[in-house]
Amino acid sequence: QVQLVESGGGLVQPGGSLRLSCAASGFTFSYYAMNWYRQAPGKERELVAGISSSGSITNYADSVKGRFTISRDNAKNTVYLQMNSLKPEDTAVYYCNRARGGAWGQGTQVTVSS
Repeated sequence: QVQLVESGGGLVQPGGSLRLSCAASGFTFSYYAMNWYRQAPGKERELVAGISSSGSITNYADSVKGRFTISRDNAKNTVYLQMNSLKPEDTAVYYCNRARGGAWGQGTQVTVSS
């Protein structure tokens, strides 16, 4: 079955960086565009970044453009989210998923606070 395991979250000070990873299994990873999402307390889940199946096309929410970078390694069935210049408003649980949707992983908590 489809499994998505996010990792790499933690507590970081404003201006800091984190790199999130999402290990995928149960489907042919290289066939699918992948997205990163986040959900802050009391808010709807929102799309943060997306990457095409080959990795050649990426897109970002305006709120993270220029600070976050999505990438993927199809040989490792893993998608990454490099987050730089983090702000308190980036605090959320971060999830990855196939762009077409499907089962969700447990997410990884990112907290930006001094």
